[in-house]
Amino acid sequence: MCTMPYAYLGPEGTFCQAALTAADPGAESLSCPTIQAALAAVRGGAAERAVVPIESSVEGVVTATLDDLATGDGLFVVAELQIPIAFALLARPGTALGDVKRVGGHPQAMPQCRGWLGANLPDCEWIPVASNAEAARMAADGQLDAALAGAFAADMYGLDVLAADVHDRTNAVTRFVVVAPPGPLPARTGSDRTSLAAFIAVDHPGALLEILTEFAVRGINLTTIQSRPTGNRLGQYYFFIDCEGHVDDARVGEALMGLRRVCADVRFLGSYARCDGASTHVRPGTSDAEFAEAAAWLGRLRFGRP
Repeated sequence: MCTMPYAYLGPEGTFCQAALTAADPGAESLSCPTIQAALAAVRGGAAERAVVPIESSVEGVVTATLDDLATGDGLFVVAELQIPIAFALLARPGTALGDVKRVGGHPQAMPQCRGWLGANLPDCEWIPVASNAEAARMAADGQLDAALAGAFAADMYGLDVLAADVHDRTNAVTRFVVVAPPGPLPARTGSDRTSLAAFIAVDHPGALLEILTEFAVRGINLTTIQSRPTGNRLGQYYFFIDCEGHVDDARVGEALMGLRRVCADVRFLGSYARCDGASTHVRPGTSDAEFAEAAAWLGRLRFGRP
């Protein structure tokens, strides 16, 4: 039986490839030039799944991933994992620090190394490119003087580690998600996360409060909320939301139904196990058993039996 590869943001030597290997060490990989291309490979059937970054502990959400999942043809997040992020400055052999005038990397790399760059290369030009490994490839070809990338990419592109550990935060991590075509959801584990995009119907006072209330009254903790423009016109937004729990939990299911009533659209993006293993907090009065008991009580009332 022929198995399809996992797509990832390439080329070889990205943190995304490291996340793919951690997610499924035996998976065949398909390098893609952009996050959008990796997700398109899944939609088009060229890849079984895609592994893409969704959130950095330093720079926040990865907007390219959010916008594609929220507005493109439906895909489900089926798993997540965290990868420690450590940057090195890579350059061709013989390059001295004083020779570096142009440094490249993924747009989220520079903010994570801003302090080091300011202190050691204050006059260098920053060149954003599609990925850190692409910056390493460009450095090897002479298009850049140096690249910010993982030290593991140096051997792949014949580069030297000009400076190690150039990141400003030693505990930085990036959360990656494994994305698949719509299908059966991962089972509840008791340590789950649900992701969705909520599109407000009309911009009005209290629109965000209406969305938040659907979660608050059911005791659901939000782990991420981010507003993003829809791109249709100024002032029109959707909200990307991560919350604790699984869509099969009564409280989460009811919250989604509530959102469906007050929003123009709700894009369900998946329920999956949390990679940190943290147990979902269930506030008294919001367990499945308590929702079931309340529904049974209402049913008795409707049939005239208190």
